[in-house]
Amino acid sequence: MTPPAGADGRDRPGEFEIIGDIFAPLAAGAPGAWGLKDDAALFHPTSGFETVLTVDAMVAGVHFLPDDPPESIAKKLLRVNLSDLAAKGAVPRGYLLVTSFPADIDTGWIRRFAEGLAADQARYGVTLWGGDTVKTPGPLTLSLTAIGEVPEGRIVRRGGAQAGDDLYVTGTLGDAALGLAVLKNEIAGLDAAHAAFLAGRYREPEPRTTFGQRLPGIAHAALDVSDGLMADLGHLCSASGLGAQVEFHRLPVSEAGRAALELHPELSDLVASGGDDYEILFAVPPGRAGLADAAAAESGVRIARIGTLLPAGKGVTAVDEAGREIPLKRLGYRHF
Repeated sequence: MTPPAGADGRDRPGEFEIIGDIFAPLAAGAPGAWGLKDDAALFHPTSGFETVLTVDAMVAGVHFLPDDPPESIAKKLLRVNLSDLAAKGAVPRGYLLVTSFPADIDTGWIRRFAEGLAADQARYGVTLWGGDTVKTPGPLTLSLTAIGEVPEGRIVRRGGAQAGDDLYVTGTLGDAALGLAVLKNEIAGLDAAHAAFLAGRYREPEPRTTFGQRLPGIAHAALDVSDGLMADLGHLCSASGLGAQVEFHRLPVSEAGRAALELHPELSDLVASGGDDYEILFAVPPGRAGLADAAAAESGVRIARIGTLLPAGKGVTAVDEAGREIPLKRLGYRHF
């Protein structure tokens, strides 16, 4: 039963109404979720597969704007986790959800949030398996744990790259950071279609799930670009004990991104350092370049070769077409 509206006319839901009325339908069809009526979920891994787990949290005002549409917030929360699974070569199966709602949240907002999850469940073939719902005196805080599977011994890790591997990235870079600038009214004069595209890339990233499942046997190492290309490349190099050189002129930029940078060339660093793109950065030995191209074509995903992995001690640098090092104002987003 839905609780009565508060003094301000807003419909205040209770914990069990949220779970039973709004979130339980998201668990329909998941046999081990039991309609969210138990304390845990049961998962039967596919024979010959290993389980892959990943978790990400999002906080209002940090990872999304407080006035972003609830459907977009839900999709971003799920997609950033699916992106991690994609970079491991995993097939997504289900997820656990923790919501910490402010006291003044209303039922309509939560229902729209659940509708966003439902739309992406249908798109990516996952279901809700469980979680927790609590109230917080602070900002809206969300956490999601995604569960996937990868064939035994085939997971693609950060630490498997080798010197001489070519560096590739899916999609285009810098869109999300430019989209955030658009939403904060920091880019003036951009036409409406380009502005909408960039804002959409910030609010609703595109996890490369189909392409990622083809990475085992092609890529030596991979990770998704969440904090910015150069920052995340540094993580891959650290795990693999290597250096790297990125050819800045090869970084793929969307038509909308180019239009924004023509208006604001001072933002060009965002192509290499802007966060929230959730593309896959991966290392491929030169002899497998054809396999990478074929996997991209089969998945309908654009890929671009952007640099090379170097022996340890060479550092991580970006260079121009003449091979001169390009100083970057920052390498990526830092949480602390």
